[in-house]
Amino acid sequence: MIHYRIEVADAAAHQFKVTVTVADPAPDQSFDLPVWIPGSYMVREFSRCLSGLEARQGTQPREVRALAKNRWSVRTEGRAALVLTYLVYAFDASVRMAWLAEDRGFFNPTSLCLAAEGRTGEPQRIELHRLPSGWDVATAMRRIDGGAATAAAKSLPRASARSAAAAPARTQVFEAADYDELTDHPFELGRFWRGEFVAGGVPHEFVVSGAWPHFDGARLLADAERICSAQIRFWHGEDKPAFERYVFMLNATEDGYGGLEHRASTALICARKDLPRVGVAAASEGYVTLLGLVSHEYFHTWNVKRLKPAEFLRYDLTRENYSELLWFFEGFTSYYDDVFLLRAGLIDVPRYLKLLARTINGVRQSPGQRVQSVAEASFDAWIKYYRTDENTPNSTISYYTKGSLVALKLDLALRAAGKATLDDLMLALWRETPKEGAGGEGANRGVTEAAILGVVARLGGKALAADLRRWVHERAEIDVLPELGRVGVEPEADTLPLATELGLRVGEGPVTGVIVKSVLAGGVAAAAGVSAGDELLAIDGWRIRRLDDAQGWLRTGDACELLVVRRQRVLTLRVPARDAGQRSAATPIGLKLSAAPNAQTRARRAAWLGQ
Repeated sequence: MIHYRIEVADAAAHQFKVTVTVADPAPDQSFDLPVWIPGSYMVREFSRCLSGLEARQGTQPREVRALAKNRWSVRTEGRAALVLTYLVYAFDASVRMAWLAEDRGFFNPTSLCLAAEGRTGEPQRIELHRLPSGWDVATAMRRIDGGAATAAAKSLPRASARSAAAAPARTQVFEAADYDELTDHPFELGRFWRGEFVAGGVPHEFVVSGAWPHFDGARLLADAERICSAQIRFWHGEDKPAFERYVFMLNATEDGYGGLEHRASTALICARKDLPRVGVAAASEGYVTLLGLVSHEYFHTWNVKRLKPAEFLRYDLTRENYSELLWFFEGFTSYYDDVFLLRAGLIDVPRYLKLLARTINGVRQSPGQRVQSVAEASFDAWIKYYRTDENTPNSTISYYTKGSLVALKLDLALRAAGKATLDDLMLALWRETPKEGAGGEGANRGVTEAAILGVVARLGGKALAADLRRWVHERAEIDVLPELGRVGVEPEADTLPLATELGLRVGEGPVTGVIVKSVLAGGVAAAAGVSAGDELLAIDGWRIRRLDDAQGWLRTGDACELLVVRRQRVLTLRVPARDAGQRSAATPIGLKLSAAPNAQTRARRAAWLGQ
């Protein structure tokens, strides 16, 4: 067994102290630290936060030799336990690394726990030692200290909530079967709100850190339960899922959003203002977005954590692991996240269509989809998706958003054939893909593109399988409007913001409030020579503080002059007129139900939207 003792060394300095004990070490015992975390496909160099690495056997110090940026070796003498100590700087507020301050701690073991070479298949134990007074712990890792500080929570009734325990134990101990499992259980530490519910016969825990006083925890629990119950029924029917419990860890901040999936938990971030509030019945746009995030990460419990790209069956956390299938595992999950809000009754059809239209518009207004296929975007996630810059909209496409439109197009095409749906595809892959290793229904299943296409050919025909391959590998726009038309959903023109008409993405500038973030290829702003970083001062001689101010005097399609500041120089740029075709291509669309569809169309629409 490998033992990790983790303690708060200095909360004000954001430092954890980690002690690793390896019994009976190898004569030349090596260690390494992951460089990335599954679910977030970028090399993040976690070892840059590690310092002061020392080793000893008994009272004798041992030399630590650096072999690479994330790898070390210690030459040992005899069989006495080898003990390593080091500090980890924890000041990353995302869900991917580690955080420590006076009021809260959070970590992924990929950021703190060195892997002992040759010993990763053994049980791995984490002891949280001398936690600050009053701090509690939330994690899905198996507790082996008798359940200190959580006994009260285990007796909670369905969909109930409580505050953190008054006096949690200051030392708490947890154990994973091996290093792979160890890295898949994040930890939330501190004084947080805690609630529980049961879905599909499985206890679910929801902890929230940083919420405002009038946060409506009961509503969050009830809504999360509806999502989880719907998804468990989807994957398992009336059977119980493979995991024994599940934990949501939500950190509410001033302004944030994100999530990272794990085998029996997820770490989430949202803005405090997006949490539900006691006494406010309406679901805000921000709260619906949060529920979509909960739905997305929970769906990953199956689609990417157990049903996964064949390349991910054996993670190598020391280097990039490439796959062209993120369009399926992230994109199809992005399709289902809002679908399950609809199926769970948390949003109605008009709101669902509004969310869908937003995704369609985002993809339509991304020139990068004509430069890179969604399969290429999946493969290049390591260097593009998480490393955005001013040229990103022109050079790449999101495998989340375009992948979700591929899922929509495929779902509606299968339904049009009258024989199957996307649900049938997902469940066929789940049931038919060979399981790897132990774990029963919880075992991993390695999926290939060929396997996906094979099931599509069986369900919808070889021609549809060929279409799917083309949608995924072509560097081209994807048009879902014909398929939507066949289920009685039609587009309607939405308001055309001036930034969209010009082909710009803008943000707040230091003087005028308008600074160019990106210039979209093929737009009239690009033709005028506008550059990312330009600050817009005036249009046609009139001072602006917001770009849409100019719509008070500028007619749609008109040529205009922009007064801009670029690297301290003031320039005048001439924007050409936009013809109707150019404006139409940029115009956002809304979606609405067709007024009088025929009986067949109504039936398809009802089957798709659950009406």
